[in-house]
Amino acid sequence: MERCPWCEGFDLYRRYHDEEWGVPVHDDRELFELLVLEGAQAGLSWATVLKKRVHYREVFDGFEPSRIAAYDEAKIASLLADPGIIRNRAKVAATIGNARAYLELTAGGTRLRDFLWRFVDDAPIQNDWHAPGEVPAATPRSDAMSKALVRAGFKFVGTTICYAFMQATGMVNDHLITCFRHQAVRALAR
Repeated sequence: MERCPWCEGFDLYRRYHDEEWGVPVHDDRELFELLVLEGAQAGLSWATVLKKRVHYREVFDGFEPSRIAAYDEAKIASLLADPGIIRNRAKVAATIGNARAYLELTAGGTRLRDFLWRFVDDAPIQNDWHAPGEVPAATPRSDAMSKALVRAGFKFVGTTICYAFMQATGMVNDHLITCFRHQAVRALAR
């Protein structure tokens, strides 16, 4: 069974590739979680974040924005002391700020799903890449998403982070055409 080469190395990575990566996500809480985790990845590998994801869910209250937005200095201190997450003050602060930006966005009547999926016209983009080198790190659509998120008050949402987020949430199908998941993910988009 052929897979995208980036997922080889350990079982958790392969399972993520085989079961989650590229599958369209429309749930607001799941989208928020992935946006935060993609930001946590900045400067690191997705493998690093993936290994810590279960613990992230635990200490960040299941990525419930209303709970995260209320974090105080004591909670921030406990997060920064927790070796189970990436202990970067700017990334922790961004998570709290992103929860507040999420609440502001939804208070205005906009679902996160609607805000984000509009950058792909509400339908997953189906790419047909033959080799890893063909897959872009960013696109004009991820540029636009990044700018809109920044305007809405989000942090750690640069264009490369946004494109990785788009891949993870199935907004784009970047499984190589030789990968056994390519056609399966394409079928989920219908």
